[in-house]
Amino acid sequence: MTNESTIETVLDGRAFLECPRWRDGRLWVSDLYAHEVLSVGDGNDVRLEARMADQPSGLGWLPDGRLLIVSMVDGKVLVRDDANDPESMSEHADLSRLATGKLNDMTVDERGHAFISTFGFEFRSRSYVESAVLLHVAPDGSSRVAANDLLFPNGSVILGSLDDGVRTFVVAESMGNRLTAFDLDQAGALTRRRVWAAFGPEVPRTSVRDAMAASQVAPDGICIGENGTIWVADALNRRVIRVAEGGEVLDEKRFDTGVFACAVGGANRDVLFGCAAPSSSEHQRRDTRDASLLAVRI
Repeated sequence: MTNESTIETVLDGRAFLECPRWRDGRLWVSDLYAHEVLSVGDGNDVRLEARMADQPSGLGWLPDGRLLIVSMVDGKVLVRDDANDPESMSEHADLSRLATGKLNDMTVDERGHAFISTFGFEFRSRSYVESAVLLHVAPDGSSRVAANDLLFPNGSVILGSLDDGVRTFVVAESMGNRLTAFDLDQAGALTRRRVWAAFGPEVPRTSVRDAMAASQVAPDGICIGENGTIWVADALNRRVIRVAEGGEVLDEKRFDTGVFACAVGGANRDVLFGCAAPSSSEHQRRDTRDASLLAVRI
């Protein structure tokens, strides 16, 4: 990349990329409909990290370095037992009895506490927007509902460090036109719920179509920015915005296609990656290979 506005294609020819994470000098990402987890190095070398029968989504790591992967449809969190074997998967937690609809994104903290968002309903344009739960999986695999009554909870981040004692957990409500925050203690409990950033007034729940028409931002995947800010992939407006607590938009990166998730990485943590595709519609993406991973310097 030669300047701030140059957008580079890091990876293309994919089905639908989601949940990017920067770790160990590589960008890790799930390809939902190809049933693969990939990682990409600085030289754009692509490595297959996991292959599974179900759709992979959220990614994270246990303290011992093992990869956790959300298995969306069957409602499980899987663990990759052997880094050299992409199919060495075993069950870490079965969330099928707690989940409201499909599982979605995931954030895992340094102690191995995982937080998994759920759809809440069958995602179609005419579907009524039903509330969903956020699930917590402890490092030992035990699970519970961490929060409820969320409007399509999606990407999430944890602000602060373990040394802070109480950190802030923030989750995007894609059908709620907002980011919602909780206090997060060292045992993985969420308390003191509040709005972290509102992008406009409450939107109708009569249908996905109505909610999207009334939203200023559809916050999808999110990642941490500088000075306590959050980068938000805006699924409505082909952009990624950097937001301060309260909702002020401080920066914006525009793309020529839809962008549905983001991550900050690179050797100097100065590259914004975006998971891009013409749309997020499952029936349009499942059998196509026109999704890509894009990058722009920040």
